[in-house]
Order: sequence, then structure tokens, then C-alpha cells
Amino acid sequence: MITKEEFIKKINLIAKDIRKEYNLTQDEMSEIIGISKKTLVQSEKGRRSLGWTECLAIITIFCRSQILQDSLGGDPREIVQALAFENSKISYPLVKPESYWWSDLSKKEGFKIQQNIINKHYRLITSKNELIISSFDYEEIIDYLNILLKKESKSKESEVKTRRQTNDR
Repeated sequence: MITKEEFIKKINLIAKDIRKEYNLTQDEMSEIIGISKKTLVQSEKGRRSLGWTECLAIITIFCRSQILQDSLGGDPREIVQALAFENSKISYPLVKPESYWWSDLSKKEGFKIQQNIINKHYRLITSKNELIISSFDYEEIIDYLNILLKKESKSKESEVKTRRQTNDR
């Protein structure tokens, strides 16, 4: 079992790698997680430790980071919830299905673009409701979908070509 202190230490050790994974400068990363650049630089050099709240910001914002997931063995939000409620007996509230907050805008080849009816951001999900990208910029969602569809098309073309070559032998 990991303790809250061990969790914080682990996030401190990988925060710089997460920043690099996302191709962010120290200025960008510090603004994203809500700390000063000086604090971030000191943390990356091991002169200061990020605290619980700063680590929460990192795992919440960068929860899809492969480095983060590999370091923690899956979705970091689950670990945070377990740590946060470790010494409390809670009753989880009932919630409405997530789709309640989403309006379908379009469906295309196994993908769906939705808009949140409350805060108006967009997301692209698979037919299995797996999140691919979310953004307040609709064009960014469309561009990302087009990239995925081109990759998928090239993959299918390659598969057909391979089958033809196999059948010709």
C-alpha cells in the first residue's frame, strides 16, 4: 500500500518527465498547475517538494500521461481517491449517468463529438465511450478527428494490401 507521503514523493520525482512528455516549458507547466515558475524549477532540481494540492493538480490535469500511469499502475485518480478517503468512512452519492451532461453533435466512423451542456466544452469519444480529447475549441476536436480518420484509413488500406499480397502467393 502506498502512503500519501510516498505518493507525493513519486509525483515529485516524475513531474519533470510528465512536463517533457507533454512538450511543455517550465513557464507553461507552472501556469497550468497554478504555481510560480520559481517553485517549479526548485521542485525539478530537488530543492523543494510539491505538496499534496500541487500533486493533485498534476494528476488531475495529466491523468492520461503514460509516465504517470506507468509509475502508479493505472489511472492516478483512483489512487488519489483511495488516499484522500483512507481514514474516513464515506457514502458515495448516487450520480446520474455521465451522458446526462452531454449533447451529441456528430457521429462518424465509430467516433462521437459531444458538447457539455453546462460548461460548453467539447470532447471526442469512441463508440465505447473512451475519451480521446477534450477542448473548448471545436475546430481542434474536428482536426483531431480528421487525423484519426486518416490514420485509420491508411491502416485499413495497408491491411487490404497485405491480404492481397498473401492471397497472390
